[in-house]
Amino acid sequence: MAKNIFEELFVLEMANNHWGSVERGVKIIGEFSKIVRFNNVKAAIKFQFRDVERFIHKDFRNRADIRYIKKTLDTNLSTEDFITLATAVRKSGCLTMATPFDEKSVDLCIELGIQIIKIASSDLNDWFLIEKIAKARKPVIVSIGGFSLKDLDDLVTFFENRNIPLAINHCVSLYPSEDNELELNQIDFLRSRYPNHVIGHSTHEYSDWQFSMLIAYAKGARTFERHIDIDDGKHPVSPYCSRPHQIDQWFKAYKKAKEMCGSPGTQQRSIPAKEIEYLDALVRGVYARRDLPEGHILLHEKLDDDVYLAIPLQKGQISCRELMSGEMLLKTVKKDEPINIDAIDSPYAYNEELRQIIYSRGL
Repeated sequence: MAKNIFEELFVLEMANNHWGSVERGVKIIGEFSKIVRFNNVKAAIKFQFRDVERFIHKDFRNRADIRYIKKTLDTNLSTEDFITLATAVRKSGCLTMATPFDEKSVDLCIELGIQIIKIASSDLNDWFLIEKIAKARKPVIVSIGGFSLKDLDDLVTFFENRNIPLAINHCVSLYPSEDNELELNQIDFLRSRYPNHVIGHSTHEYSDWQFSMLIAYAKGARTFERHIDIDDGKHPVSPYCSRPHQIDQWFKAYKKAKEMCGSPGTQQRSIPAKEIEYLDALVRGVYARRDLPEGHILLHEKLDDDVYLAIPLQKGQISCRELMSGEMLLKTVKKDEPINIDAIDSPYAYNEELRQIIYSRGL
């Protein structure tokens, strides 16, 4: 039930692209699970469940002019068919996930052991369905295309009060979406408003499989969703659906974004040794401007008479970072020679860790 099930999770939405064929559905699962394994990512393959007899009013079941109704009827599968598909998903190593569009379909999620439930944007305020989903006690992802802020606040509070993990997907419900319709700054808004929830991106654009991922990840999205389909020469592939090679590009863009973004934005990054070495080479070292006798004290008001700063910094030499007023020379330093850490009475000279750093840097 931990919310980390959502972290870096990719949801591959099969929708009705099985076209009512179990064989086609199994083939989709097989082809995309290979891409998942090859890229070593965590992915869920998602179904859509509808109790068709109740979901569509009996007087409209013959309305071929209503595309949504016709496709739902044409692609209907039995419970046994979905058992076959869910088994194929488990064998593939992916997580099982489904969007139930009615209460009986929630029961099917439970019967099939579906691991994650999705609430579609259209059902954001369908409280009959939402309350049924909550009773399943499974992690939930909600897409919020065309959402009302009050409805979303109410939904978040509802799941928080029941201690049910909820991820929130920014989504623009346009199929397909143009680049200028993606509104990726909404990820910033959602992260600020709901800091205790994983924020994701459910996307339907058709022109690119890389840039939106790079931007969404950099903005803090951590779960991602796309519709998937395959070419079979029989059924058209919708422009908002991704083929296997495009999902491969999508996964690789995610890995590039993760590489480029580096450490979490909540903590300081770990500085690599080669970066420190590069910067140390640009730091100025302290050199004697004239012969300086043992016991001489370097005073702030006379520093320009005694020393100057120049590159390169040499091993063991103090730099502009360690030069302080009041430091006393423990030995004679000739003109233009570097002033080493061992040549001064300084707090740095008695800190072995700092001494090692000073002796390991520079030329």
